[in-house]
Amino acid sequence: MAIADLKSVLKIFGGADVSEDEQNELYKEVLLMTLARAADADINIQTVEVDRIREILKERTGQDFSAADVRIAARSELYAEATLRKYLGSVRGKMADKDRVDTVHALADVFRSDATVSVLEVDFFNRVAAALQVTPAEVAGLTAGDVA
Repeated sequence: MAIADLKSVLKIFGGADVSEDEQNELYKEVLLMTLARAADADINIQTVEVDRIREILKERTGQDFSAADVRIAARSELYAEATLRKYLGSVRGKMADKDRVDTVHALADVFRSDATVSVLEVDFFNRVAAALQVTPAEVAGLTAGDVA
């Protein structure tokens, strides 16, 4: 997926409904943009984080992304007019619950990929979880009806 070709993002901001295929594309875009921005959350993009982001994207989407793709998305001009929280708030209603939760779990995975989790990363994580309206129970993997 080309970074500059964020069709689903533009469609969502336009208020249109999305098909299942478009919802899958939206999930990929949200995952890429969120994880890429996470690499820059502590103002220090670590190579280990970029590598982990690329692995996560491959695992969850089946697509290969270059380190340059991730670094470009981390600095994307998309956020000049719309903050990440505004973007996530705009698209969360179009995303499947499992995709919102998976995005937050992937974000935690990225932050754990280097030596320490910074205060800035914790703040970023909390803001993303709130913007996607992922509950603490969902973050912990608890769902009503699960067997202990």
